[in-house]
Amino acid sequence: MKTWVTRARLLCLAFMLGACASAPVAAPWEDTAVLRYNVRYTSDPTPGLDVELLLPQSVSSEPRPFSLSFLFQQPGRVESMVTTDDGGNRLEFTPNPRGTLQFSKRTRIVRYRYPLTASGQRVGRHLFGGMGEGDAWHVAGKAYLLIPARVPPGLRVELSVSGADALLPWQPDATGVYHLRGEDLIDAGFHSFGGRRCQAHVGESVLEVALLGRFTHLKDVEVCAWLEQAGREVLTMRKAFPYPRITVRVVPIPGKSTPGDFGMTQWSSPPSISILVGQDATAASFSRDWVAIHELLHLTHPPVVPREAWLTEGLATYYTELARVRSGRQTSQQAWQELANGFARGQAAARSRPMKEVVAEEGNFMGIYWTGALFALHLDVELRRVTNGRARLDDVLELLATRGPTATLKSFGEAVDTVAGQPLFDALLARHLPKPAFAELKPLLEDLGVKIDPGGVKLHAAPGSALREALDVAP
Repeated sequence: MKTWVTRARLLCLAFMLGACASAPVAAPWEDTAVLRYNVRYTSDPTPGLDVELLLPQSVSSEPRPFSLSFLFQQPGRVESMVTTDDGGNRLEFTPNPRGTLQFSKRTRIVRYRYPLTASGQRVGRHLFGGMGEGDAWHVAGKAYLLIPARVPPGLRVELSVSGADALLPWQPDATGVYHLRGEDLIDAGFHSFGGRRCQAHVGESVLEVALLGRFTHLKDVEVCAWLEQAGREVLTMRKAFPYPRITVRVVPIPGKSTPGDFGMTQWSSPPSISILVGQDATAASFSRDWVAIHELLHLTHPPVVPREAWLTEGLATYYTELARVRSGRQTSQQAWQELANGFARGQAAARSRPMKEVVAEEGNFMGIYWTGALFALHLDVELRRVTNGRARLDDVLELLATRGPTATLKSFGEAVDTVAGQPLFDALLARHLPKPAFAELKPLLEDLGVKIDPGGVKLHAAPGSALREALDVAP
């Protein structure tokens, strides 16, 4: 089993690179305006994306031109751009290093090349900025797409791709054109160009998978079987897989044998997932993996806006262990040992400070994730206790799925209270927030019959041991 030190590193990186949400606001275009992107993959002279952006017509009748503001959400790689105005005049320039650009009212076409290779950048940055080999490449849409600084309501977007078989979060029409909303550009998810394809089926849903490189021991069908297993484990929490279709990119990492080395979910519409896998991993090692199921578990609830990492990552961290028990991939004893190890590391990171300080401390990743996991456990137990076992945290996820595409901390709490049939969430959170972050851990584990000894976790009869055993059972 992968060490929790490794798990800490990966969770830290995921938190650091988490996506942000933006709200669309007005801009000087008609509701029927269409922003067009033509994207061409090329490997000459090195792998990159040639992007042509066709701007919509302005409806302004002012005699002076106004400026159109665009931006790269992650600037730094595009070194040169060329604009063409409505008179055919061309202007070549170097983009602002901050990523913001102002175009004239007369600008009609913007062209630039986005290089997929760059030196001197850490793995997480490559995950967004570009990584791959040969003609199989991974990149985040927010890295290479130049988008309006203000996304107007009603803006329509058309995007086409040539030069490589692409896997984007969306589905194209019969002619290969992707028809998007302006808000799709705010979080454009993960994209891939080239590579091989396979599919994983979970009930009526499909996971479209791009394999972006060579594996030493793994066959493509074994990778898809691993993802399919993780997808089925999601069904131990939800009645059906949360989306009819999602996309997953799998990138091999040379010199590593870990089955899931790192993963991230982006809240594109629908969500898109990318997972780094050790190039030397084996099919047998997938039985020990937690990364794939952790990422897929993020899909079991709507995105929480504004982001509450302690809640969303806490839910996924807690459910990662339950899902593997419910599917039979690990025993209850192993799950509680994993939870105990994680809580110990979270407690060390929290350093006896109150929960409200720990979850607000940017960069305290282990404290944030495992504080959230403890709260999720306590919330699940209390839901079962106050309803005499009739309701569980899983039911909250089901209810949230019916209440819109996004959630807030307030709406999450309201769903908890609805499932509980009484006020519960705010009181439990108020009980945790002012205390040292893990103050509730010891009495909770004692009540559940979980004893942490130097030799490992022991499970025994206790007042709440029946509740503990019920956690292992899928709804």
